[in-house]
Amino acid sequence: MRNTWRGLPPRRHAVGWEPGLPVPAADGSPLLTDHYFPRERGDFPTLLVRTPYGRGLPWSPLYGLLFAEQGFHVVVQSCRGTGGSGGAFHLWRNEPADGQAAVEWLRGQPWFDGRLATIGPSYLGYTQWALALDPPPELKAMVVQLGLHDPHGCYHAGGVPNLDTMLAGGTAMAFQHRGVLALVRAMLRLQRRLGAVTTARPLRGAHRDALGEIPWLEEAMDRPDPDDAFWDGADLAPSLDRVAVPTALVTGWHDLLADQSLEQYRRLRRAGCDVSLLAGPWTHASALGQGLPDVFADALAWLRAHLRDDPSGLRPTPVRVHVGGAQEWRDLADWPAEPPAATAWYAAPGGALTAYPPTDGQEPLASLRHDPGDPAPSVGGRLLSRTAGARDTRAAEAREDVLVFTGPPLQEAVEVIGPVTARMTVSTDTGHTDVFARLCDVAPDGRSVNVCDGIAPVRADPGRPAGVRVALGSTAHRFEPGHCIRWQVAAAAHPRYALNPGTGEPRLDATEFLPIRLTVHAASALLLPGAGAAGPATPSPGASAGPAVGGRGDG
Repeated sequence: MRNTWRGLPPRRHAVGWEPGLPVPAADGSPLLTDHYFPRERGDFPTLLVRTPYGRGLPWSPLYGLLFAEQGFHVVVQSCRGTGGSGGAFHLWRNEPADGQAAVEWLRGQPWFDGRLATIGPSYLGYTQWALALDPPPELKAMVVQLGLHDPHGCYHAGGVPNLDTMLAGGTAMAFQHRGVLALVRAMLRLQRRLGAVTTARPLRGAHRDALGEIPWLEEAMDRPDPDDAFWDGADLAPSLDRVAVPTALVTGWHDLLADQSLEQYRRLRRAGCDVSLLAGPWTHASALGQGLPDVFADALAWLRAHLRDDPSGLRPTPVRVHVGGAQEWRDLADWPAEPPAATAWYAAPGGALTAYPPTDGQEPLASLRHDPGDPAPSVGGRLLSRTAGARDTRAAEAREDVLVFTGPPLQEAVEVIGPVTARMTVSTDTGHTDVFARLCDVAPDGRSVNVCDGIAPVRADPGRPAGVRVALGSTAHRFEPGHCIRWQVAAAAHPRYALNPGTGEPRLDATEFLPIRLTVHAASALLLPGAGAAGPATPSPGASAGPAVGGRGDG
């Protein structure tokens, strides 16, 4: 691995390995567990890694080997019903009790010295929050990397089924613990059948031809209401308000769980917990790939500080973020650095984007026709698939079912640091639609790169304007002089999100899908935190906003 990531520290210890140890779960089921350890005498603290994805690649090198080399016992355990462990897997129900059972087993091991930390990404973060519901006294630190605390929010982001996450995440959980070959075959099978799966009518059960039956996934897809009894106890947010365990958080601006990581930071900070945040230019997958030197160094410094009383590697501030556009790292005292004052950029006639509000907020401004047989595609963004991240979106913007509103070239740089929101007034001819909104950075050569985005469902009287708020997530991005700020609007981002049938019927069961006419009205605004501070170039009141760069609107 050091041949690939030259930023990794040198090895301190040779590593030993005890594979396949049977550790009793809370119900007595054997949970297979691998133990990595430094081959030297002495006391070493312990890291607990609980995963439903198997104990081989990538966890064995990323955690078992790399951290054992640095002087830690590392215990990698397969969750109930996965990786050869006994019992049946459930998306969230077993983790609190099984985590406590793992700690009870550790207490009986002669090499365990009472210093414990947890570490891991994604669902491995969820198992950490589950243990933190009732943290054992030995737990001295946590490192939650791109981790979730709310499974419902992961699968039904913004109130819309996140189809890409459901399918890609379901594939990983169902097959990765069976080995790399099984996972690759399943991913290829899903990719070949993705079009048929995501356009099936009804959508319910369409994934079975590619993935087989996955009962927990089907239940999660079938329960869009967060108040459904199925989700009782799934959201571990209550633990965030009382956790006192020092916690290091890692996320990426294009990570599908970025909003959950930032919520974790806010709640822990408010509760007075010792917490740090590292936010890089990463997707859910790339943080432990291209970002590994930064992520590993951050984790190692945190663990040494809280398990070995060695704070020498800690950075000077709690927060470090990567600022896109500027392509630089920045240390901040908090996130956001201060309460951000949002600047409104208004959609204007001709596909323009201006800092001046319209005189008539109800006036129809631009409209699009969404065809469910040929929906606007998802391009980049917070996906699990390999197409995630920052992408050139010009091909999507050229479609008739995507509206773009573009500001003039900036005379000075504009920084957007914090949560981005679209506050919109829209109408639709069927009364049911989705609104997908996206912030883009347009370079002088016309390249339009996505920064952040979000989606929200709309239910209103047909033809009647209604207000909708679309949360586009948070970002740290610098729009350089000569660049333009662009706002995309569509009624779909497929297959990232399940299509709205336009009839009000449940998405999984709908067989009839109606074309939708979506109209954006003049009161619609993109709210950018701090975006006015650098003085965006805007016309004086009463002057023309000027032509949009690549803009379009048929209003």
